[in-house]
Amino acid sequence: MNCLSVERISKRYGPRLLFEHISFGLEKGQKTAIVARNGTGKSTLLKCIAGLETPDEGIITFNKGLRTGYLDQNVSMTSSRSLTDEMLDRDDPVSNAIRAYEHLAARNAEGEDMHAAITRLTELDAWDHEARIKRLLFQFGLRDLEQPVNTLSGGQQKRLAMAKVLMDMPDVLILDEPTNHLDLGMIEQLEAELSAPNVTLLLVTHDRWFLDNVCNEIIELEFGAFTRYKGNYSYYVEKKAELEEVRNATQQHLRGLMRSELEWVRKMPRARGTKSKSRLQAFDTLKDLAGRNYDHGSVSIDIKSSRLGGKVIEARNLTKSLGTKKIVEHFNYSIKAGDRIGIVGPNGVGKSTLVHLLTKELEPDAGKVTIGDTVVLGVFGQQGLELKEDMRVIEVVRAIAEEIPMSKGRTLSASQLLERFLFDKEQQYQYASTLSGGERRRLHLCTVLMKNPNVLVLDEPTNDLDIATLNALEDFLTDLDICLLIVSHDRFFMDKLCTKLLVFEGDGVVKEWVYTYTELREMQKERERSAKEVKDVKDVKEERPRATSNKMTYGERLELKKIDKELPALEKKKEQLLAEMAAKAADHHAVMELSIQLEKTTSEIERISDRWLVLMEKQDAEG
Repeated sequence: MNCLSVERISKRYGPRLLFEHISFGLEKGQKTAIVARNGTGKSTLLKCIAGLETPDEGIITFNKGLRTGYLDQNVSMTSSRSLTDEMLDRDDPVSNAIRAYEHLAARNAEGEDMHAAITRLTELDAWDHEARIKRLLFQFGLRDLEQPVNTLSGGQQKRLAMAKVLMDMPDVLILDEPTNHLDLGMIEQLEAELSAPNVTLLLVTHDRWFLDNVCNEIIELEFGAFTRYKGNYSYYVEKKAELEEVRNATQQHLRGLMRSELEWVRKMPRARGTKSKSRLQAFDTLKDLAGRNYDHGSVSIDIKSSRLGGKVIEARNLTKSLGTKKIVEHFNYSIKAGDRIGIVGPNGVGKSTLVHLLTKELEPDAGKVTIGDTVVLGVFGQQGLELKEDMRVIEVVRAIAEEIPMSKGRTLSASQLLERFLFDKEQQYQYASTLSGGERRRLHLCTVLMKNPNVLVLDEPTNDLDIATLNALEDFLTDLDICLLIVSHDRFFMDKLCTKLLVFEGDGVVKEWVYTYTELREMQKERERSAKEVKDVKDVKEERPRATSNKMTYGERLELKKIDKELPALEKKKEQLLAEMAAKAADHHAVMELSIQLEKTTSEIERISDRWLVLMEKQDAEG
């Protein structure tokens, strides 16, 4: 079933053409990613499709009755209402009932009001919806349901927006950079949710691992046009290389033809000019084709790093807490020349705080950090550049230096350096406040590297950078002889650059691991698997491929009898959970746990009911 049709849409911003006459469609269950360089209109395209902006021309059509969900790249919430109210920002009976119950529970209310709220939820069969809201908020690391939205950090607001989009289970999801501000555990959960066969997805992301695991089509927006690749990111990389090879060979062939035709044009006598109009017109067409420039440039990064002594950064007995939360306790570590260290752990554990401690931007509660005399720090932080509204791009660079020393004794002017970071002459004189999110990050990277650091600290460097810039940055850092300290959840980036990891294990404990990020994650998953109880034999059997024959096997007959016994028991358990929730109405935490159990029980009833129907069809087919 076709869910979305985009027909010949175009969009300009002033004289700048973002895209022209673009057409594509989405089928049910299709998962498509749009890949392009920063500033080429990816986010604008998604906004046009979501109905937030209007294309200059063309038609966008969704299949009638489909629900859509849109996640913006930049989320800013100023409301003072609670997380629960934000998730239930609508006027319908179920939302109103859940909202009333949650506020009573937060106040530990008892008596008739609480009893009436619970009764209302039961009448509306709203417990499943309430449990899903909590599960999504907990999944994205948001546990204080009464916290005002405007007190959340930018990353927490993005996660709340993601939870809101997923809450209604829309038919078509339109997501702009959904993995930004998510830790690896959250990203993996999101991958699992979006990989479901019934999810139709259109997204923009720089996370190459995510693209590989989730998407089955890549659309590249390049030179104002679309090229479609029917596969995941690995397939796209392979086929794009082949396409560029063919395109380069074609261009060389066309230029050879143009040279021979040009010779004919020059030799053609003026008196016979009217005789070969068709050949002259063909020459003009050939000239246009041969003269096309498919080179949009690549980020060219080069710095002159100063010599780094043996002593880089040393932490002794480092201790820091924020309120009652321990960040690090009695942490001892020495960073040496040549080290390439990744700092990993779940969101909110204190990775950025550790970076601020090691760079002496933050004072510890106890202990000491010593930075070597030869260290020149370059810090590429999450917060990005603070840009004045009336400041032009070139003025941002000139405020640091007019000329920049490069390797091998060379120098570059501010304008030349910006050109290496893909800011052409026209862009250099536009206001920095008009840059896209990715262009701002690229400009920020330029200002950090132009200081020629020999110790480079990168805090979430991959957020908003396009894939081409990420590849260039990775190649540059791989060959560069400087010390690296990186905080990132990008598995491709970390695996390629880091030789060791500092892993937050909670309660102030940080340990060194000499593994890649992917290897570490596999070890953590194995540890989690071994800590759980062995699954029921029934679940193991259900994972095996089933026979396609309509005839029931002996095992299926036993399974049907087992389900006939299990279903009534599960229905009874559901009724008991509802009764227990009513009895413990005053205990908010107990009701929360019971509502999560209720959701799991309901899901299990649905799952084995579906299996029961399959088995009954087989039994009926046997007569």
